[in-house]
Amino acid sequence: MELTAGHVWLMVAAALVLFMTPGLAFFYGGMTRAKAALNMMMMSFISIGMVGVVWVLWGASMSSGEGFLQMVGNPFATFGLEGIDTPDGLIKVGYAATFAIITVALISGAIADRAKFGAWSVFVPVWVTLVYCPLAYMVWGGGLFGPEGAIGQALGPAIDFAGGTVVHINAGVAALILVLIIGNRKGFGKDPNHRPHNIPFVMLGAAILWFGWFGFNGGAATTAEQGGLIWVNTLAAPAAAMLGWLVTERIRDGHPTSLGAASGVVAGLVAITPACANVSPVGALCLGLVAGVASALAVGLKFRWGFDDSLDVVGVHLVSGIIGTVALGFIALPVEGVGGGLFYGGGFTQLWAQLAVAGIAIAYSAVLTSIIAFAIHKTMGFRVSPEQEVVGVDLSLHAETAYEFGVGGHGGSFTPLHELITGKAQAAAAPAETVAPTSNGKKTAAAGKESVEA
Repeated sequence: MELTAGHVWLMVAAALVLFMTPGLAFFYGGMTRAKAALNMMMMSFISIGMVGVVWVLWGASMSSGEGFLQMVGNPFATFGLEGIDTPDGLIKVGYAATFAIITVALISGAIADRAKFGAWSVFVPVWVTLVYCPLAYMVWGGGLFGPEGAIGQALGPAIDFAGGTVVHINAGVAALILVLIIGNRKGFGKDPNHRPHNIPFVMLGAAILWFGWFGFNGGAATTAEQGGLIWVNTLAAPAAAMLGWLVTERIRDGHPTSLGAASGVVAGLVAITPACANVSPVGALCLGLVAGVASALAVGLKFRWGFDDSLDVVGVHLVSGIIGTVALGFIALPVEGVGGGLFYGGGFTQLWAQLAVAGIAIAYSAVLTSIIAFAIHKTMGFRVSPEQEVVGVDLSLHAETAYEFGVGGHGGSFTPLHELITGKAQAAAAPAETVAPTSNGKKTAAAGKESVEA
């Protein structure tokens, strides 16, 4: 079969979505402290590697095809992608893989500065297997919420065109669970050094995310008309959300910020994701405005309620994901004059379906993520030591630094700085002021802090 324009567009869209994860790395890397920037970016990059392997072996099979109890596909049905022989089968597999990659990468922002890289590397494939794949099957693979699913038949099919539940609500809930299990950073809410260290990186990351989001939302478009609507809505919602966030900052804090502009864009993109093909452009503007204001207010709740969602994954992705998903019950356009949201005369049918898919996604992600994270935390440990946190996870976990602050190099195989800092190589020769060992390691940590604090 010849390569069609549709095939080409889907491959381009998949590349755009894959590019979003490095964009997320810049977005998150700029928001954290200088001494944790590389670790934050590595958490996104390792997600590409881990999920890429999982998706080829069993992830794609678990998210489609024949399933168990309408909840998950058979992991062995097309293990290693054997048997996928339709003309566009592998292209769709690749496109779907990019969604799984960025979903788990989103979670990492909530636990910046304090998570073990090894523990995160275990969490990624397990979470994608047990949480993401089943939920993707339930919503997109013909499971519970599809037209033939039990809930879909009882309440009507839920609308989630590009991932309001599967991606954003799922990731936001998982982020909150990890924060509650791992705990807050040292000095949370008090240490001014927790502020973002590189706002230009944040804005660059937001720009890459917005660019890639046109593939994220538009890759599955089936007609030119639908593609055009998705494109305009993907422009309109984040634009309105950015303005809503900035106005909220201006009223609340007295000044709009660059970080607020970038965060507002992401909030609008999250909100329009499930609704991009099912609301009018004016509806997209309204949805974005509400999401921008709501997320701007929500991110401050972490200080009031005492949970350290480091980079606002809960405030942006969970809150705006819920808004975008539930809003479809009110503003979804009728399909060929039938159905639609409450405001279009469709009654409460769509609203009940949207509430059900959001509620079950929250419950499923919360329970399974709790089991996975608790098991890792109680066995190998999910959190670095206090000394490693003070020194910085870049240096203590990767023997590297993002910037040269006079540490004497960026580390590597010839300079195992992480061993010196953690006291595992106290016999190694090193300048006394940098790694002078003591029986309890406090002087070592303090010296490292002087070198890499930012």
